[in-house]
Amino acid sequence: MPAPSLTDKTLFTAGGRIHCLRCTAISSRTGLQCGKPALKESTTLKCQQHGGRPHSAETLRRISEANTVHGECSKQAREQAREESILVRELEDAVRYLGMGEGPRMRGRKPLGYKGVFSQEDLLRMIRDRVLHRISPVK
Repeated sequence: MPAPSLTDKTLFTAGGRIHCLRCTAISSRTGLQCGKPALKESTTLKCQQHGGRPHSAETLRRISEANTVHGECSKQAREQAREESILVRELEDAVRYLGMGEGPRMRGRKPLGYKGVFSQEDLLRMIRDRVLHRISPVK
């Protein structure tokens, strides 16, 4: 039985009596190849730990449902949080533009889709979009 090299394709187990394909994952810490056998159904020659098992669409859906706790991380919940964040930022800009408030501004990155309110046209656009067309995310 030959000594394993750093990138062997085959793995000899049970004292050299069993020959199988070897997982091709490389450790980022040590730089050595994984020593587990690759799964038979794996197209990428990976073991189960390194993502070799293919998943059907139904399996991926069940995994997604199992990893969602009370809808907190669902796409719909993230979209609603983003819309609410945009509304708060626009209201903050409107209050500052109208001279009704002072003090520090909100910190952090602006949400995707945010349009600032820095002029009368921007203020009218915000009112038209949020109030007249009832696009407000607050329920």
